[in-house]
Amino acid sequence: MKLFEYQGKELFRNYGIAVPKSVVVQSKEELEKIDMPFPWVLKAQVLVGGRGKAGGVKIASSIEEAKKAFDEIMGMEIKGERVKKILVEEKAEIEKEMYLSFFLDRSSRQYLMMFSPHGGVDIEAMKENVKKIYINPLIGLQSYHLRKLPKETRSIAGRLYRLFIEKDCELAEINPLAISGEAAIALDSKIIVDDNALYRHNELPKENAELTPLEKEAREKGIAFVQLDGNIGVIANGAGLTMATLDALNEFNGRGGVFLDLGGTDDPEKVKQALEIMVKAKPKVILINLFGGITKCDTVARGIMEFMEEHDTPPIVARIKGVNEDIAREMLKDYVIALDSFREVAKKAAELGG
Repeated sequence: MKLFEYQGKELFRNYGIAVPKSVVVQSKEELEKIDMPFPWVLKAQVLVGGRGKAGGVKIASSIEEAKKAFDEIMGMEIKGERVKKILVEEKAEIEKEMYLSFFLDRSSRQYLMMFSPHGGVDIEAMKENVKKIYINPLIGLQSYHLRKLPKETRSIAGRLYRLFIEKDCELAEINPLAISGEAAIALDSKIIVDDNALYRHNELPKENAELTPLEKEAREKGIAFVQLDGNIGVIANGAGLTMATLDALNEFNGRGGVFLDLGGTDDPEKVKQALEIMVKAKPKVILINLFGGITKCDTVARGIMEFMEEHDTPPIVARIKGVNEDIAREMLKDYVIALDSFREVAKKAAELGG
């Protein structure tokens, strides 16, 4: 789960990391109530990068300029994400910008601390200046790790690491980490928390802003469901089979736009819930790729059949293999386009979705 900048900065405050004074607003009237010296920085609150270059960050030297900036930022779209909140913060006097982050490096099975003496919007272009420090998770951050950083950043690095560990983060990033006077200040935050650890953190926001309304509905029902750009809905059982199905569609230029993982469900009612969510996503065609192991094919087929008798659906192409597959095929022969081959079912779905 990604946190908005203002949410990440609230965590920074809790961990003793200095951040500028700030207020989150959703209406222009709220600007009048802000008790903070000018100049202000108005920053669009979105979960994607590149907002500065898109015009989502503006400086105001008066309330009139702030209102004008508010009108320009509120409601704008940045990489497909609409701005609904704006962070208004006191402009810091910046002497130097740096970069600091901790993230989970799965390839090395360690934590990785990254530091650059140069931060800001063009950090990606300065890879040669980035220092990488690997941290054994069984040992943790040590003083010899911190001695590799400039003195003024060591305290913040220690606090950011503690936040990273205690909040089960996949990423905790400050960019830029600014030097202002003798103080180091976090001018931005990027926090990604492991979804699987959210049950341990009631103090974190309950609503995952990244999720679409349908993804939220699916999560409430315990269904793994993801919306992408495309017009083919994929239902399979097991993450591996679901991803393989998307790859097969791609081979035939099919655009998988929604995928739903049934997992090991053996409950026709759960299948009907899954189809209900899938139909709400309005795909042109639904591809069902079922491998019955723990899951019995005939019980899934019963859920499909009962749902289709009660609701209108787009064309459904199905490949059904495994336990009781013959029974399932017989049950669905008048409801779906049943094919035996993985390639055939992907090709047919791609054609219908074209």
